[in-house]
Amino acid sequence: METASSSDKPAAESGKRKPGARKLQILQTLAAMLEDPKGEKVTTAALAAKLDVSEAALYRHFASKAQMFEGLIEFIETTIFGLINEISAKETSGLKQVRRIVVMLLDFAQTNRGMTRVLIGDALVNENERLQERMNQLFERIEASLKQSFRVAMTEKELPENFDPAARANLVVAYVVGRWHRFAKTGFKRLPNEGLEAQLPALLV
Repeated sequence: METASSSDKPAAESGKRKPGARKLQILQTLAAMLEDPKGEKVTTAALAAKLDVSEAALYRHFASKAQMFEGLIEFIETTIFGLINEISAKETSGLKQVRRIVVMLLDFAQTNRGMTRVLIGDALVNENERLQERMNQLFERIEASLKQSFRVAMTEKELPENFDPAARANLVVAYVVGRWHRFAKTGFKRLPNEGLEAQLPALLV
């Protein structure tokens, strides 16, 4: 997640925190704590201690821990689908769209390790069930975007008429999620894009 810019400093120094700055700091700290390779559950007590505030102070900005995770999920959704839309708008080749989307999804995890644990549901265990439901919807949207790109590839004659875009989009999502899982479960040692160039052709055609 992006950190506050230097332009925020004068407000902080004057004792007046910029609106939303504390909420952003809480989310940034939560994301950073999720990067722990041990994958331990993050409690509000531990989060408050990390920020050197009381738990009550956290709840002045978020009604619940679930709402904090929703803030992270919103960041994930905004970033991923903003990039997918950008790829789809700039790239006319359907297969190149798929390639770039896959690379982007794996790079996103590699850059945002804490978010990877949210993506695979690891950080959402025993949390409000609506959080996992929202992640499931995210996967469905990614799959729909990939399916559309495969359809574009069929229209452009990059793929045969008997190609099944839905089945292949489902396969690509399974591949990406599998890479996310391995990245997180190895303590972020096995990079998600490892061997990608050799494997992409099998996913695309």
